[in-house]
Amino acid sequence: MTADEEKTIKTLETRVRQLILKFQQLQEDHKELQADLESKDNELQAVKQKNKQLETDYANLKMAKMLEVGDTDLAAAKQRINHLVRDVDKCIALLKAMGPEMVEG
Repeated sequence: MTADEEKTIKTLETRVRQLILKFQQLQEDHKELQADLESKDNELQAVKQKNKQLETDYANLKMAKMLEVGDTDLAAAKQRINHLVRDVDKCIALLKAMGPEMVEG
């Protein structure tokens, strides 16, 4: 073997070793990235589950609030109707007190 051939072989061996080291480093980086990805996936699943629970809680709270407001509104509406009926009764009583000529005219 000539000196040039030996030099070429040594250069090739050095580059192969460098490639092997680079490959090993990339494998380690890949493992770290895979672990990070798995961690983020788990975190995402937990956040999705919490979000779903919060949406359910919100829907339940909204429904409870609607029922609460509905009961209050119902009582207020009944009170308002009773007041209007009393006003109408007073008007009828006043018209009757004025006599039949006011009612027909």
